[in-house]
Amino acid sequence: MRFFRVSATAFLMTGLFFTGCNKEKTNPASPDSSSLQQLAMDEVSEQAASDESMYDVSNFLSGGDLKSTEMLPCGATVDSTQIINDTITIFITYDGYNCNGTRYRTGQVEIKKQVGMRWFQAGATVMVKHIDFTITRIRTGKSITINSNKTFQNVSGGIIRLLGHGVTSIVHRLWGSETVTFPDNTSRNWEVARQTTFTGVPGQLLMTIDGFGSSGEYNNLVVWGVNRNGENFYTRIEQPVVHRQFCDMDPVSGIKVHQIPADSKSATITYGYNSDNQPVTGDECPTKFRVDWEKNGQSGTVYLWLP
Repeated sequence: MRFFRVSATAFLMTGLFFTGCNKEKTNPASPDSSSLQQLAMDEVSEQAASDESMYDVSNFLSGGDLKSTEMLPCGATVDSTQIINDTITIFITYDGYNCNGTRYRTGQVEIKKQVGMRWFQAGATVMVKHIDFTITRIRTGKSITINSNKTFQNVSGGIIRLLGHGVTSIVHRLWGSETVTFPDNTSRNWEVARQTTFTGVPGQLLMTIDGFGSSGEYNNLVVWGVNRNGENFYTRIEQPVVHRQFCDMDPVSGIKVHQIPADSKSATITYGYNSDNQPVTGDECPTKFRVDWEKNGQSGTVYLWLP
């Protein structure tokens, strides 16, 4: 009996040993990709907040008469009475929902323009400052706050509301620096160089994003700076990112690449996936995007919900 007990114990220990070995071989430890996933989420949130406010700026300037209320943003008031020398300063103060009720905005956007400048002219340029501009997406309850100093240019000329009426596309450029505050109250400094091309017609707009920035050896950058972990990152657009107004301006296609050289890691972001992790088709609106990450020779794929 003692022999059998010893034998059984030895057999059990041997089994556990080999089971442990097999588990380690079939499930190797993978590197932590959480910082890449977080960066991807943060960058999508930053772009949505910035794009929404800049659409308001463009729409308001397109009204022509700065005292008109026709082009006022929803949930906001406008003061355009400050004129010093040849510069008009306009303040858009937010405290309410956007026009379709999907986001709540607070804070201010300051616009400086020269007297006599008309936004519909090709090359028209204004200076834009975000002052504690906070946008909360109702669907998720998450907020992002932007403070910035940027240059905003109507490269092509024309105004968005005339698309489909003799105007086929409008091209805007936005560049400068910003401080982004995330839901965990961490703040980071980012640089932005974003080109936006509007096509379609109002109500069914397509917004196509490209990057034109550069830093050192990196080109075609749309944003770069420091992520939440204190790492320098560079984000370039490899395939223009298309947003559809019908889908609350969520990205329906396009590819970005995030690179964090100090830690030898990167992530390729592909937009336009549904809840089943399949590419959207037809008029289907996306709910997710795909992250293909690499770090030190290892790789993986995850699907994240749009923020």
